[in-house]
Amino acid sequence: MIALQTAATAGLTRIGLQSAQAVEPAAVETAPAIVVGSGYGGAVAALRLGQAGITTLVLEMGRLWNTPGTDGKIFCSTAAPDKRSMWFKTRTEAPLASFLWLDVVNKDITAYPGALDRVHYDNMSVYVGRGVGGGSLVNGGMAVTPLQSYFAEQFPTVDATAMYGTYFPRARTMLGVNTVDPTWFESTEWYQFTRTSRKAATNTGLKTTFVPNVYDFGYMQQEAAGTATKSALAQEVIYGNNYGKKSLDKTYLASALGTGKVTIHTMEKVKAVTRASDGSYVLTVDRIDDTGTVVETKQYSCTYLFLGGGSLGTTELLVRARETGTLPALNSSVGAGWGPNGNTMVGRANHIWDTTGANQSTMPVMGIDDWANTDNPVFAEIAPLPIGFETWVSLYLAITKNPQRASFTYDSASGTVKLGWTAAQSAVSVAMAKKLFDRINSANATLYRYDLFGSTSKVFADDFCYHPLGGCVLGSATDNYGRVKGYSKLYVTDGSLVPGNIGVNPFVTITALAERTLERVLAEDF
Repeated sequence: MIALQTAATAGLTRIGLQSAQAVEPAAVETAPAIVVGSGYGGAVAALRLGQAGITTLVLEMGRLWNTPGTDGKIFCSTAAPDKRSMWFKTRTEAPLASFLWLDVVNKDITAYPGALDRVHYDNMSVYVGRGVGGGSLVNGGMAVTPLQSYFAEQFPTVDATAMYGTYFPRARTMLGVNTVDPTWFESTEWYQFTRTSRKAATNTGLKTTFVPNVYDFGYMQQEAAGTATKSALAQEVIYGNNYGKKSLDKTYLASALGTGKVTIHTMEKVKAVTRASDGSYVLTVDRIDDTGTVVETKQYSCTYLFLGGGSLGTTELLVRARETGTLPALNSSVGAGWGPNGNTMVGRANHIWDTTGANQSTMPVMGIDDWANTDNPVFAEIAPLPIGFETWVSLYLAITKNPQRASFTYDSASGTVKLGWTAAQSAVSVAMAKKLFDRINSANATLYRYDLFGSTSKVFADDFCYHPLGGCVLGSATDNYGRVKGYSKLYVTDGSLVPGNIGVNPFVTITALAERTLERVLAEDF
C-alpha cells in the first residue's frame, strides 16, 4: 500500500499548498462529490467514492503532515512540544495540567496550525486532530469494537449481525488493527505500568482485557530492541507519531489517492453550505496560511456532499446552515444527542513497591472491563504517563455509561455555535468512575492523586473529552444510512452519528458505520 506522501509525489493528488498571497475569489470549482474532513468517516467516503470511479474532492482544514522540522521529525514529542503541537495556540493544553502541583507539563509555543486542537465550550473542552488524517494523527490508537449487545442498544435500527459480520471486520482490516504479543508484554519494561494497574484490578476482583491498536507492535518490539527509531517508546503520541502508527494517511487515504480519482485540498475550512436551485450544494470555504490568516475565500459546488468533519465540525456546519436559513429544511434533531462518551480521567498513587517504570510506551494495550456491572458500567483504559522517570502513578481514562446528552445551538449575536453541556452532566461520569476506583483504592490500600489536573482538590478530570459523539444522530437527524433528512444527496459519515456513548474508543465504530453507509449509498444513490 502506498503512503500518502508517495501518492502525492506520483501526482495522484493536489495538496492545497498554494501561495499565501491573497487573491480574488476564483470561479466556483465543481466536483461530482465533495467530502468535508479527512478523519475516519471522511477517509472511508473518499476511498469508496474513488474506487467507484467518482471524481472526489476532500476539503481538510488542517495541513498535510509530511514535512520534517528542523529536528528532522515531522511531529514533536509529548515531552518537548513546539509549534507543531497545537492548532494556533501560544501555549500547549495537555490533558495533565500539572505534576506535583507544578506547572511543568505545558510549554509556551508559537502559534501555528499544529496537529492537536482543544476546542473550548462552557463546561467542556474537546480534543480533536487537525491535519490530513484527522484524529488518527493524535489518538492513542486503541481500536476497540464495542460489545455487540451495547451496539444494538445504541443503534436499534441497525442490523448488528451485518455490522459484526461484515463492516467491523472490513474496518479493522483497512485500519491495520493488531494486538500486542502477550509474551513480550509480560516481560518488557515498557508495559510495567500496565501490569501494575492490572495487579490492582485483580486484587479488587475486576477483569482486565487486552485491547487492539493500530500501532504496529512488531515495529514497537524493534524499538525496544534498539533496531528501529523510537516513536511510541520516545514519548510520541498526542502531538503525532513519527513512526509505527497506521494513521489514516497511511491506510484509507493512501488507498483513496491511489485510485487517481481523489484530490485533497488542505488548509481550507468550510464555513457555510447552501443548496442551489439546480439541487447542487455550494460550499463557501476560507483558505488560511500558517499564521491563520484567511488568504482566499473560495466556493465549491457538488452534486453529492459527504460530511466527515467530526462530531463538532459537521454538527456546527449543519446547525449554522439551519439557523441562518441556507439549509432551512434540516430537522430539529440536527444538533441534538451529543455526549463525551462518558470520559473522565483519574490518577491513583501506588505503593512504593508497585513501580510503574521510568520507561513507558505511549500506546495503551489494556483496560479494566467492568461494563457488565449493571449497577455501574465502566470501561477504564490503563493510560501511560511517559515522563521518563518513576512516578508511582497509575493513570486511567474511564469511559462511563453516562446517559446525559446535550445540544448545540446557534447564537446569532456572536455568529457562533455553542454546546449546552453542564457541569452537572459531567458529575454523572465522575460519580460512576469514583465508584469503580474507590473499590480499587479500598482493595489495595491506595489513594487518589490530587496533583495532576491543576488544582489541589481536583481528582477527576471531567471538563474535557477525547471522544466527542453525536449531534447528527443516525435515525434522527439522518435516515438509517446517514442520509440527512430534508435533503437528497447530503450525507453524514462521522462520529456525529453516534448517540453520545459507545462504551469504548469510538473510531472503529465510526469507520464501520461509514463503510455501511458508503456501500448502501453507492448502490442506491449513484
